[in-house]
Amino acid sequence: MITDDRIILGLLGLVLAFVFATRDRPGWQKFYTFVPIILVCYLVPSLMVTFGLIDVTESNLWTVAKDFFLPAALFLMTLSIDLKGILGLGSKAIIMFLTATLGIVLGGPVALFIVAQFDPSIIGAGDDAAWRGLATLAGSWIGGGANQTAMLEVYGYNIERYSALIAVDIIVANIWMVFLLYGAGASDKVDRWLGADSSAIDALRDKMADYTSSVERVAKANDYVLLFGVTLAVVGLCHLVGNALGGFFADLQGEDATLASGFFWVVVIATTFGLAASFTRARELEGVGASKFGTLFIFLLVAVIGTKMDVTQLGEAPGFMAVGLIWMLFHAILLLAVAKLIRAPFFFVAVGSKANVGGAASAPVVAAAFHPALAPVGVLLAVLGYALGTYGAILCAQMMAAVG
Repeated sequence: MITDDRIILGLLGLVLAFVFATRDRPGWQKFYTFVPIILVCYLVPSLMVTFGLIDVTESNLWTVAKDFFLPAALFLMTLSIDLKGILGLGSKAIIMFLTATLGIVLGGPVALFIVAQFDPSIIGAGDDAAWRGLATLAGSWIGGGANQTAMLEVYGYNIERYSALIAVDIIVANIWMVFLLYGAGASDKVDRWLGADSSAIDALRDKMADYTSSVERVAKANDYVLLFGVTLAVVGLCHLVGNALGGFFADLQGEDATLASGFFWVVVIATTFGLAASFTRARELEGVGASKFGTLFIFLLVAVIGTKMDVTQLGEAPGFMAVGLIWMLFHAILLLAVAKLIRAPFFFVAVGSKANVGGAASAPVVAAAFHPALAPVGVLLAVLGYALGTYGAILCAQMMAAVG
């Protein structure tokens, strides 16, 4: 079993190289028609973990991906953004995002009630009460890690049993991500079933792609040094300012507050810098491949996220796993029902969901599965998810407490 991060990263790079080397070959094109390349880049690393080729229990790759690849991708992908075009996507994007939030808030008590009918012992009592632990899932699936930690502190769940909830969080969220990535590869068919008009999304995608073509030029070494110099400077500045703001709000509101999370501020600042730069001449860096390198960082992020899923852990917490699966199923059904009702494109379903359940680390990945130029839409919605995370999780927790 391989535990060395340097070797693991090399294997992940080999997976990406193989996928992109074969994507346009006749024999493989048909395969990738049914199994999107981004899904392959996600599943192969997860299978490496499941079958014991690699062990990431002590790995720092996720820390590297989150702290370096993610802010770099956010900056590079938003550098050429058409903010007016994104705002012009209309109300359906916000409706589907809020529906996703509602699906998590209502899904928790519904799932706990259903499982309790078959296994009453899951309810628990005192600091072992299921609703206290599941409140951390609500925090994670509406906002993110900071909201999850806040719920753990607020409701005082037994820390010795908390690892089971972490397993449910990671596995269920990533199983749902598999379905979303697969759906992204067949979005035209899903949109026809939903009766959705995706013309606004297509127009935005084409407009951003056309801009890339209009400024594209043969890059020189100076261009790449400038591009990566600016990007690395932005990543460093994001952490400098983000840590300072996180510390400030930790002193002001407590360490478990959403605004006390340095990661929250890194996401916000990287996105803000990208948006601000899109109104300046820096936008012309798109001509030397800004969004292409952003896509590279996105795929590296996908591969590392894949290593966080080990399906063999499904049996370690069967009761909580059942709650998590039913919870996510409720979330999915509500999303699809509302999308069908208002004829919202599947893009809004997928990105609205992952802006809640996956946050800034996953929402741009899912958005990029539709087209790399659309990744910024996921970023902007994910930031909104952080803002709602604590409030939605508290409401969900109180409803689950009533079930218990």
